[in-house]
Amino acid sequence: MSFITVDPECHFPIQNLPYGVFSTADNPRKRIGVAIGDQILDLGVVKNLFNGPVLSSQLHVFDEPVLNGFMALGRPAWLEARASLQKILSKSEPVLRDNADLRAKAFVSQSQATMHLPANIGDYTDFYSSKNHAYNVGVMFRGPENALMPNWTHLPVGYHGRASSVVTSGTPIRRPNGQQRPDETKPPVFGPCKLMDIELEMAFFVGPATTLGNPVPMDKTEDHIFGMVLMNDWSARDIQKWEYVPLGPFLAKNLGTTISPWVVTMEALQPFKIANTEQDPKPLPYLQHSDPYSFDIKLEVALNVDGLSQPVTVSKTNFKYMYWSMKQQLAHHTVTGCNINPGDLMASGTISGETPDSYGSLLELCWKGTKSIDLGSGITRKFLQDGDEVILNGYCEADGYRVGFGTCTGKILPALTLS
Repeated sequence: MSFITVDPECHFPIQNLPYGVFSTADNPRKRIGVAIGDQILDLGVVKNLFNGPVLSSQLHVFDEPVLNGFMALGRPAWLEARASLQKILSKSEPVLRDNADLRAKAFVSQSQATMHLPANIGDYTDFYSSKNHAYNVGVMFRGPENALMPNWTHLPVGYHGRASSVVTSGTPIRRPNGQQRPDETKPPVFGPCKLMDIELEMAFFVGPATTLGNPVPMDKTEDHIFGMVLMNDWSARDIQKWEYVPLGPFLAKNLGTTISPWVVTMEALQPFKIANTEQDPKPLPYLQHSDPYSFDIKLEVALNVDGLSQPVTVSKTNFKYMYWSMKQQLAHHTVTGCNINPGDLMASGTISGETPDSYGSLLELCWKGTKSIDLGSGITRKFLQDGDEVILNGYCEADGYRVGFGTCTGKILPALTLS
């Protein structure tokens, strides 16, 4: 227990302690903090309390405006920091609890803070690792007999995304303009996207760097996975349909990718590990790992649109539906010798469950526009309209507490008028 009061349904108990970057009106400098209850602990203020053998000589990382330096230190530093934080925030430890002056300097109310991207993201990769989602999309466009491409069960399919358009929760997203071909008997047209979609995903941040030419073997992957965030990979489906052959996603995906501001460490998620998805056929040796590295993370998608008194949940699913694990994604990504750097972001791809109410995209929920999603009060949606807000939520649940990610939100702005 912490001396900071934490509601049982709060995402940020002492068992969590996620990292983020924040600023305040009276201090616009970006600082590294940890969420505890409805507060943020400013690590730059309390850094001298990190006196372990690893961090005592690396305290400068807590003065930086991003988490890259801390991520680069690796698991020994991450574990030491977590142990120190749980100690100084515990109900029985007086160092912060009984020092009113230090507490006044060290704590900031989350309601008074502005959150920023937690890291400088040099590279961003998006995988396609939910079998249910891949199958659903394949059925829509190729039929059930050819739903999964021949390589899908042999390797984690992915593509390199656009790091510059990754934004933090709350950032509005502009409806894109682009080429579409709604009538396949006619030439393409140019204009605002009409099939604006979401993709419920999760992503992990990379820790220590590797050098070019050196893969990360499976037994070392965990040393490079720092923590996870929620992600909404906004997608312009009509632009995507026309452009994706033969090289895959491009302008349909680079319009914006939203992540939650708090990075939940893998250590905080350890109690929620579950068995990996059974894979058939058995992957090649470099992709095999028997230790559990799937997680019971409850996920929800809600829409808040004009005419509703409150957001309406349209999907409930779970991270456990991932076919390829984060370890497999990282091992595959680097098997060619591709180097990684602290702050690189690797996403899961859309996460869909086994039933229609657990699908992670509007494309699936409206089944390619053949049915409407009922939001109540006579309001329906197939794809997003201007002004619609998407709210992603995710958490793990134990006896008496939650370890959560907060929310990941974004609202659609109208397209620009282009001459």
